[in-house]
Amino acid sequence: MSTTPLPAKASLSQLRARAKELRKAVAKGRPDAIERARAHHPAYDEATFTLRDAQLTIAREHGLASWPELMEKVATELVEGRELHRYFGVELNNETWDLLEEIDETSPLEDQERLLYGAYAACLHWLEAGNEANHARGEHLIARVALRIGRIEVGLQHARRCLELIETHREQMGDWDEPFAREALARALAATGQTAAARAELEKARELTKLVANEGDRKVLDEELAKEPWFGLTS
Repeated sequence: MSTTPLPAKASLSQLRARAKELRKAVAKGRPDAIERARAHHPAYDEATFTLRDAQLTIAREHGLASWPELMEKVATELVEGRELHRYFGVELNNETWDLLEEIDETSPLEDQERLLYGAYAACLHWLEAGNEANHARGEHLIARVALRIGRIEVGLQHARRCLELIETHREQMGDWDEPFAREALARALAATGQTAAARAELEKARELTKLVANEGDRKVLDEELAKEPWFGLTS
């Protein structure tokens, strides 16, 4: 199996984009993409080829055993110390959001754990490299992941911590942080059967979203508010 050296100053964001493109190409049945996957993936299955499978294929094309090993290699060649924490905070955050729609409580346990631990790891790196705003955003991601994989009480705990950080350190927050926090808390309350409180939080999230100054940020919030699971709250 031949491999290709990483380019100088490789970018993990570019590698992640390549993995997304590979997954789409395999799904469309492109022969070149299928050949790449078969050559480098140890358990290739066209019917269930996920983003994680595409990432593993990309890593092995560059002679590395796994996607985390590829992340580490790229990162250590670029940054050191505090910047290394920042780098991993960004990359783990982005990767976890990428995987969030592919993995849920019906997925294999190891996939659920990888998703959850990725969110925790992103938050830990931001505790080292960021501020309370980064911490709050990490708590939001953990809450969303936990709810996605059926860890309801964990999701509620982190959603509450997210809002607590935002209310305590408003001067560090963006105008979109609180509606995101309210959205996560609304989901968690709905999942635990606290319907009235959940509806109140969802309404607050919607009202605050309208006040967000940047149109792009409002669009992102609207898209997240439209996504399941809402645990029967919006049906």
